[in-house]
Amino acid sequence: MSVDLEHYLMVGAILFAIGLFMALSKRNFVGVLMGIELMFNAANLTLISFSRFVESVNPIDGHVFVLFVVTVAAAEAAVALAIAVLLYRVRGTVNVDEINLLRW
Repeated sequence: MSVDLEHYLMVGAILFAIGLFMALSKRNFVGVLMGIELMFNAANLTLISFSRFVESVNPIDGHVFVLFVVTVAAAEAAVALAIAVLLYRVRGTVNVDEINLLRW
């Protein structure tokens, strides 16, 4: 039995669903960020698998796009964790339900 494109796409879909569930169900800001990162990784797995299995003129394009996505995800994680630390200093909590900084 060989591992085909469908197997990679199924794993990517399952990872994306788990990440979406985490991002929508967690009350903790860090848990929401972990769900978003899991969705990024599922998208990266899908891009790499299409780059590997689909014939194209430039087969390296998928890998380059994944490199950009990983770079943006790292920057997003750094900024989001800085915001989480700032929210904890100001409000004393990282629960998403209790954060109301934009309210007067």
